[in-house]
Amino acid sequence: MSEEADAGRDDSEDASDAAGDAPAGTEAESTDRDGDDVIETALADEVARYDDALAADVAALEREAVESAERVEELESSLRRTKADFQNYKKRAKKRQEQEKARATESLVGRLTEVRDNLVRALDQDEDADIRPGVESTLETFDRVLAEENVEIIDPEPGQVVDPERHEVMMRVDSDRPEGTVVDVFKQGYEMADRVIEAAQITVSDGE
Repeated sequence: MSEEADAGRDDSEDASDAAGDAPAGTEAESTDRDGDDVIETALADEVARYDDALAADVAALEREAVESAERVEELESSLRRTKADFQNYKKRAKKRQEQEKARATESLVGRLTEVRDNLVRALDQDEDADIRPGVESTLETFDRVLAEENVEIIDPEPGQVVDPERHEVMMRVDSDRPEGTVVDVFKQGYEMADRVIEAAQITVSDGE
């Protein structure tokens, strides 16, 4: 009976040890699952935050794209208006220039007709009449018109050095004047705003 009792106690102790080990294994497995759940939750939260940040960035880029497109459209519209305004300005400037030119021409013609009227009156005099005073008066009127238009007469004095830009040498002549200087004026010249309209025709001394 003593051996049977010992055998019974051994079996009971083995069963007890087995029963005691079972709860410990279950608790470890539960802890592992809890850890995995925590990691998965953290990863899910991180992915969610990343998705939210990415969505915010995409939304910001979309807003910037819309604003950029609107700005481009605004600039293109402004450029079109500016080009149209410039074309209108050019047309107005050209029209104004033509009008000013026409008015200037009308003014000049109006003053020249006065000169013509004086010449007509001089020719209407009797053949025996001395028309020189009338011609001189007409010349004075004509010179006044030219002066009003800023036209200057090129009329070099004898002995003046030749200016190739303002004087046209017709011939060289024997003269007691220094070589290369003006002897006589065939025809007076004209200049306007420092630009020669017609050079004076002259003879030049050859110094012999």
